[in-house]
Order: sequence, then C-alpha cells, then structure tokens
Amino acid sequence: MIRVLIVDDHEVVRQGLRFVLDQKPDIEVVGECADGRSAVTAVRRLDPDVVLLDLVMPGLDGLGVLRALREPPVRAAVIVLTSFLAEDRALEAVRAGALSYLSKTAATGQVVEAVRAAATGGSVLDPGVAASLVQRVREGPDDGPLGVLSRREREVLAKLARGRSNREIARSMSISEETVKSYVSAVLTKLRLQDRTQAAIFGLQQGVVSLDDALLDDGA
Repeated sequence: MIRVLIVDDHEVVRQGLRFVLDQKPDIEVVGECADGRSAVTAVRRLDPDVVLLDLVMPGLDGLGVLRALREPPVRAAVIVLTSFLAEDRALEAVRAGALSYLSKTAATGQVVEAVRAAATGGSVLDPGVAASLVQRVREGPDDGPLGVLSRREREVLAKLARGRSNREIARSMSISEETVKSYVSAVLTKLRLQDRTQAAIFGLQQGVVSLDDALLDDGA
C-alpha cells in the first residue's frame, strides 16, 4: 500500500486528488495539509511514502517545505504538482529534492502513475519541463558569479539593475507581483545580498546591464 500525503492550500484541489487516489486499491491517502508548515510536521509524524506538494502556498512555500525536509532527511518521495511550470522553478524544485514535477492540469492517470513511480524511486516530469531541463544540462554549468541564478532570476536581476519596481517587472515579464517577489527573494538568497539595492549594484558590477543603459532607463 502506497501511503500519500496531499499538500495544497486549495481545498477543492485536495478533495479532487483524494477522490482520484482513493479509487486505487494500492494507494491510501493518509492526510491532507493546507500550508507548508503543517506539511513539514505531518510528513515527520505520518511518515508517508509519497507527498503531493503544491509549490505556491502562503507562508512556507513548496520549495521551503522541500528544504525543510532535508534537515534531517525524510524517506518520503515528493511530487510537485503545480500550476507554475517555469523551467527555472522546476530546476529549483528538483535540486531541493523533488522526484517528479507535474502540472495540476495533468491527466489523473499521469498523477497516479507518478505516485506509483515515486514509491519505487522513479520520476515523472511534465514533457515541457523535461525538455527544458535537458536543454539546461546540455548547455553546461556557468562557473561565473551568476551561475547560481536561473535564466528568469537573471532577467529579474537585470530589471532590478535598471531600477524597476516589482509592478513594472511583473508587467514586463507577464507574471504576477507575487511571483516577482519570489524571484527577488531567490536572487537575494542565492547571491547572499541584503536588499534589492545591493542586487542592483551587483547586477551592474557583473555587467547584466551596462551603467549607461541603466541611467538611460532611469532618465526615461
């Protein structure tokens, strides 16, 4: 019997996943959580085989949960099930310990397949994300100071160097302000910077934007 914990801040999503999984004779849903902090506690208390984890949640998000479960490590296999399919977030999730990464729009059969695969150490990736990750591997590592950043994080850093606000960044990248905040936080954490001003200066120093271009933007 594969014991599953469902973590998502939307009750309808949790109910839908439970309904699908409860129909399978080899799968048992042992619990549900609506936020990241309770999920960390539940994983350590219930010791599930598989965790279905949303990435975007209030408070401690999915990446935070993945990192928390590494210290001390747990045996549960984590499947990220999210509406956020950007390849950089997928790479972060895999690096943080996720075994599979699927869209919430994935067919129910694919979710069940991912749960069964995860229970035996196998991975299932959304096709678009898998292609992006393969491309990233083919491109090879970037050994410069910016090598720790994903493509989208570099794009955000460049916009910070141009003095753009979160609202302006969100509009230019066609993403939400909450997503921008997440990217900015990741940039600051990975580069060990204190605030967006330091990030802007670092971006200029690294040449992600020339000083002339930044000044022209500021003047505009």
